[in-house]
Amino acid sequence: MRVKAYAAPAAGLPLAPTTVERRPVGPNDVLIAIQYVGICHSDIHTVRGEWGPQPFPVVPGHEIIGTVTEVGTDVTRHRIGDRVGVGCLVNSCGRCAPCLGGDEQYCTEGPVFTYAFTDHDGTTTQGGYSTHIVVDADFVLSVPDSLDSAAAAPLLCAGITTYAPLRHWSAGPGKQVAVVGLGGLGHMAVKIAHALGAEVTVLSQSLKKQEDGRRLGADHYHATSDPATFTELARRFDLIVNTVSADLDVNAYLGLLTVDGVLVNVGAGPAPMVVNGFLLSSARRTLTGSMIGGIALTQEMLDFCAEHGIGADIEVISADQVNEAYERVLASDVRYRFVIDTATIG
Repeated sequence: MRVKAYAAPAAGLPLAPTTVERRPVGPNDVLIAIQYVGICHSDIHTVRGEWGPQPFPVVPGHEIIGTVTEVGTDVTRHRIGDRVGVGCLVNSCGRCAPCLGGDEQYCTEGPVFTYAFTDHDGTTTQGGYSTHIVVDADFVLSVPDSLDSAAAAPLLCAGITTYAPLRHWSAGPGKQVAVVGLGGLGHMAVKIAHALGAEVTVLSQSLKKQEDGRRLGADHYHATSDPATFTELARRFDLIVNTVSADLDVNAYLGLLTVDGVLVNVGAGPAPMVVNGFLLSSARRTLTGSMIGGIALTQEMLDFCAEHGIGADIEVISADQVNEAYERVLASDVRYRFVIDTATIG
């Protein structure tokens, strides 16, 4: 089945209308008519070739909300007409310890991501900047009725990317949590940490988004451009979630952790980190990373967001605005996530 899409024809070239082939619906597959798809910074890195060679043309998009229009003969969980979501994962081996433990994103045989990856049938995955997609039913999420479709789309990446470390390191009542950066990931981290019951501090380069931070649920807001911040907040936090992709002085942030505190990176700067080992050993601190979450945890996140009325702060655009939107993302000119209305793909 050929469907309409927007694709990057080569590294660094603008995205343009095209068509892509979707596989026939197999016994355990679901055909989804896509309604909305979020724009993630990962999309931009990929189509610009910043993460290495890619199998161009590439259709990005792994924050997908749509409606089931066909199901395979073995599918029981999803029915025609259901509203569903697809995130960063569309397949894994299903046999290794991480897969069996619900961590398909860490599949030891290699997870299959939603675009620019080789699926188990040998085809190259193409993402959600498209009108339709066919996905294995085991990787399709149910979207609770109370979530707005457009605002729910970024939950499939930005939401789970921040929910996963907050849950894993037990953010909740009595915990001091800091969020570094207030962008597409950071604003979700603030909302979720607040809903989990933690005391939340935003650490941003300046105070220009301070009012937003308070509105999103932050209890405190500090500018990291002010050296006094690192003195005032020394040994304060149980958990710091770093959401920025810029290079940081990681040692300065390690100094903000209390005993047994954790600094988890969900963004990653381009340069290797140079870590002062004394800062780790002197308070049994941990420096670590986290990548999205498995399917069960992603479903848990969607249900949690529905229960607490959490969606992304978004700006809905038409498909022909995607290249302009990429430039605005790079200029930090969006609060806080672009979402494409796929009805405009044509």
